[in-house]
This record gives sequence, structure tokens and C-alpha cells, in this order.
Amino acid sequence: MQNEAVRILLVEDDLRVANALLSALRRRGYEVQHAATAEEALAAGPCDLALLDLNLPDRDGLSLCRQLRERSEHLGIIAVTARGEEWDRVAGLRSGADDYVVKPFSMVELQARIDAVLRRTVRVPQREAAIEVGPLHIDVAARRVRVDGREVSLTRKEFDILLCLARQPGAAVPRDRILMDVWQTTWAGRHTVEVHVGSLRGKLGDPDLVQTVRGVGYRLRT
Repeated sequence: MQNEAVRILLVEDDLRVANALLSALRRRGYEVQHAATAEEALAAGPCDLALLDLNLPDRDGLSLCRQLRERSEHLGIIAVTARGEEWDRVAGLRSGADDYVVKPFSMVELQARIDAVLRRTVRVPQREAAIEVGPLHIDVAARRVRVDGREVSLTRKEFDILLCLARQPGAAVPRDRILMDVWQTTWAGRHTVEVHVGSLRGKLGDPDLVQTVRGVGYRLRT
């Protein structure tokens, strides 16, 4: 995707920071909308990626992140915030963010993360036949999952993690391989995969379906 075709929603209430980012992003060819509040963000037009400050004057950024994710599972969301504690990172990822950037940051780092999220969100899904592993039935084209006949609703990242493991059933898949397949980067925080695997296990209803391989990554039980 070329920059001129990419629409970014910048949600930032600090006008000094917002103006600097608006200028830098527009110089790179992006179409950028600015919202200073959660309400303005919800009223904004369609976009490909949201840069979301989690400290907003009218609403908690995490709840806005969840609402944006509910609106579109294909929207790229990067939390851009001063909250740098581990709990804050985990909460952001659980709320639907694809990535997390802590202020202060360089435009080089932000650009790399934007590129990584956009590569993943605009890629064309591979056309494969359905995959069956034990009680799991995965319809790849329709992105639907059933466990013992029961349909399970997964987020985009949860589905992609499961698909990555299901393509090599019984094999230990390294954590970095999962990061590359699902996030198109290995730069994500060390808890990124763990958070999403934990949520995936809960939804599948059998925590032992996705097994931890200590020091390596995960495998799908056959």
C-alpha cells in the first residue's frame, strides 16, 4: 500500500504533540485526520490505521480502543501513550491494539511500526482448504473456527495465531515466527504473544489445545 492511499486517524489531545505528528505524517504522504477527544474520533471518517493516545479528556482510551476494534477487526490500531508500565501494555493489547508505542519515541520507530501493522492489515488472505486438527475445524477463507462443532468467535490476531499453529500441528512454533506471521515484526513487547494466546485458550474452551513449549514458543495439540 502506498502512503498516499493510507488514511490515518490521529487521536491526541495535546495540540503540541498532535501538530508535530500531523506535520511529520503528512510529509510522508499520509492522509491524516485529527481528533482531540474520543467523541471526535468516533465521529471521524473511515481510516486504515488509528494512532490512539490512551489519555483523553472525555473518556478512557482503552474503552475507545475496544469500540474502534468492535467497529472493524481490520482497522490497524497503534496505542501511542506515555503509559509504559507492563500492565498498561497488556491492557492496551487486550483492548484491541495491534501495537504499543511509548512516548517519547522517534518517527523512525513509529514509521516502522506503522509499516508493520499496515503490511498485516492489508495483506490478502491465503486461499486454503479447511484445516482440521483434533476437535478443531478451521475454515481459512471464511475465517471461522469450530471446536467439537461449536463455533468460536476469535479476533483477527487470535485467528491468525491459531492458523499459524494449525499449519504445523504438533510442531513447536517459535515465538518469533508467530510474531512475524501475525504482526509482521519481531519488535513487539515480550508479552504480546502471551496475552493473545491466553485469550485464545479461554475461547477455545480447552487450555491444553495450545501448549506452551518452554524457551521456544507454542504448539497445537494433535
